[in-house]
Amino acid sequence: MWNVLKTFLFLAILSILFIVVGNLIGGKTGATIALFMALIMNSIAYFFSDKIVLATTGAVPVDRSQAPELHAIVEEVARKAGIPKPKIYIVPVETPNAFATGRNPKNGVVAVTSGLLKLLNTEELKGVIAHEIAHIKNRDILISTIAAVLVGAITYLAHMAQWALMFGGIHRDDEDRGNPLGLIATLVAIIIVPIAATLIQLAISRSREFLADETGAKIIKNPGALAKALEKLETWNRAYPLDVNPAHAQMYIVNPLSSKSLFKLFSTHPPIEERIARLMKLAKEI
Repeated sequence: MWNVLKTFLFLAILSILFIVVGNLIGGKTGATIALFMALIMNSIAYFFSDKIVLATTGAVPVDRSQAPELHAIVEEVARKAGIPKPKIYIVPVETPNAFATGRNPKNGVVAVTSGLLKLLNTEELKGVIAHEIAHIKNRDILISTIAAVLVGAITYLAHMAQWALMFGGIHRDDEDRGNPLGLIATLVAIIIVPIAATLIQLAISRSREFLADETGAKIIKNPGALAKALEKLETWNRAYPLDVNPAHAQMYIVNPLSSKSLFKLFSTHPPIEERIARLMKLAKEI
């Protein structure tokens, strides 16, 4: 429940930032234009995200005859989660990892790497599939798209303000037009607010990972299996990072990029130790 509340709190903060920054550096017209541009760009990503990420990762569909155990697990977990069985894809790489996409449960897709199928036992694989199906059940593509729209709009506003300052200044309709403090506030907004918005977007991503861990573990009633899988996957991905688009890194169950870890606030995933600790605590409660 806390991770759900955190998500909506972060979205509320992003909305407030957009309104404040829109009024400060863009006015109603600028804010409307920025929001419209962000909506167009992220709506395209929302409706075609599954096709885009599957194409860029080289994922291929797999039928039941090719991977009977995988199909059986996905079918079982989807039934327990109360959603339609997602389409199943395999990414032909040896580094073990997995992701889910699809704008809603009816369009859900679960993709796993070939290396993941070799590394994990049945219960661990079931834990990973449960995590990915939890993302679909929780409509995380929709949540991340809403966040991306707000962050995109804020970023567009900052860019518009930068150009306006370069070519004659920003003209606002407020009463503080001649106030030097207003100019300072505008400069702070241009520089700081887009960074703050991005940090909030990343925090949303981390909270959704925690929620998918919890939801997935409860679906299969086996948090320990998912914890063991995460430990194995983290070790492999540190040693053999995947060559993926950084924009898609947040979709994977563990960070697929080189894990010389960034500062925690700039990470798309929570620390693996914290995820495992939460799962082991949950195991005692189930």
